[in-house]
Amino acid sequence: MIIKSVFDKDFKKYGKVVEGIDCKELLDVLATKPMPADAVVYVAGDADLEATKTAKEYQDSFYGGLPIQVGYCNGNNHLLNAVEYHRCSEVNIALYDMILLIGDQRDIEDDFTYDTSKIEAFKVPAGVAVEMYGTTLHYAPCTAEGQQGFRGIVILPKGTNADITDYPDRTAEDKLLMAENKWLIAHKDGGCGDRAFIGLKGVNVSV
Repeated sequence: MIIKSVFDKDFKKYGKVVEGIDCKELLDVLATKPMPADAVVYVAGDADLEATKTAKEYQDSFYGGLPIQVGYCNGNNHLLNAVEYHRCSEVNIALYDMILLIGDQRDIEDDFTYDTSKIEAFKVPAGVAVEMYGTTLHYAPCTAEGQQGFRGIVILPKGTNADITDYPDRTAEDKLLMAENKWLIAHKDGGCGDRAFIGLKGVNVSV
């Protein structure tokens, strides 16, 4: 698979590089958080990260004052496994080089299946922050060549990915809802649990 850069023009339909906010404070805190050698850990909101000055800057400047959560996704991964989307943009900030496997929500079929051959890979260089638009399909980052794993900041509106206790059953899309503000399409080999909608067609993309 060809791995492009988030600075490449092909990334523009998926998101953009975020500039103007110094991320060093966030990344220094991120470096202290666990990074499993053979798994992925996701924490939606981390008190240490959310206490930083940078978190307030993202809330005020990037999200226009909306309540946000600042968490992390760390570990070691080389597979797509699933794609998800939110009704909002997501900010990812890389401590080390990491790879995003992403696609376009508009390529989801009417039956909510998605062909994994449409997935593209983009490298986020160490220290770079990127916005992924609400229409961008994504999941856990992947480990870049030469790295032992990845550590990434994840910034989203408050409550995103929180547990749901009462799942709706009104629209066809409801079967994709896995958590608050999280719609997911899984691969049959993705290990996403019994509730996950299996709708990814093709190979479980790896890098």
